Amino acid sequence: MSILLTGGTGFIGSHTAVELLQSNQDVVIVDDLSNSAASVVDRIEAITGKRPVFYQADVADKAAMKKVFSENSIDAVIHFAGFKAVGESVRIPIAYYRNNLDTTLTLLETMKEFGCHRFIFSSSATVYGTSDKVPFTEDAKELGCTNPYGWTKFMIEQILKDAALADPELSVVLLRYFNPIGAHESGMIGEKPNGIPNNLMPYITQVAAGIRDHLSVFGDDYPTHDGTGVRDYIHVVDLAKGHVAAYNYSTSHTGCEIFNLGTGIGYSVLDIVHAFEEANHLKIPYEIAPRRAGDIATCYASTEKASRVLGWKAEKSLEDMCRDSWNWQCGKWAK
Repeated sequence: MSILLTGGTGFIGSHTAVELLQSNQDVVIVDDLSNSAASVVDRIEAITGKRPVFYQADVADKAAMKKVFSENSIDAVIHFAGFKAVGESVRIPIAYYRNNLDTTLTLLETMKEFGCHRFIFSSSATVYGTSDKVPFTEDAKELGCTNPYGWTKFMIEQILKDAALADPELSVVLLRYFNPIGAHESGMIGEKPNGIPNNLMPYITQVAAGIRDHLSVFGDDYPTHDGTGVRDYIHVVDLAKGHVAAYNYSTSHTGCEIFNLGTGIGYSVLDIVHAFEEANHLKIPYEIAPRRAGDIATCYASTEKASRVLGWKAEKSLEDMCRDSWNWQCGKWAK
């Protein structure tokens, strides 16, 4: 039996593929390579000594997905595939709704046809919207997303909740990520954004590498300890291990469950900058810029449920996150 990873050559998907293969699971990856490279499959094999089955295909393509399921015995799906840039989602919302919803619906239809009943979804803390009650708990009331990307995550969660309610055999696990950073310690896989990075850490590493002149810090007047926004940053390897735990949980679970994947610790933008400088003995030039619309002051997770139910908790330190991010940026694969 194999686990299907949609978007499995991407940042989080590739690290999850490594952790699953190292847990003696068989992995099938489907990715259209719109935000990744086929060489990632080679690097996954180099790290693990095992090669995942790979298909270059659009997950919304029903014929392509039927081919994948007919040629492999798929036991569970971990769904990473989707457009993910917040700013871009505001500019081209229809493309985000079409892609992110269609891939999910196609997967559910194909799974039902082939008798696959386990679905783990790559969701996001963005579904908590503008709530200012931290830490966020899984039963918190969502107060409205602030961008189309977030709304696609919210809508997909609702689709999956309804699907699980209608099908008593279906196991759905919704994993709400906080802020993944870091890279595999080998330096062979990591986050390689197209164009200007949307996230903090790859922007910092590109400034450190001389690709960008400086970092813009959006707002220094938030009600936080240094005025900059506070977020829950989690090492991508810890996040990947959370997917392994969710897969193991799904083997004896039906219905729908939600889990936060974070550290439970909030770090400000300047905390991250200074930690990166200290871990790597570098200086990061930065300038204060106006706040971005839709940003909230503080966002971090309650991780008690994941610890209690999944037996999972983040283990890597902020220093690990900063060191591994820079190690990846310095390697040939990030170029």
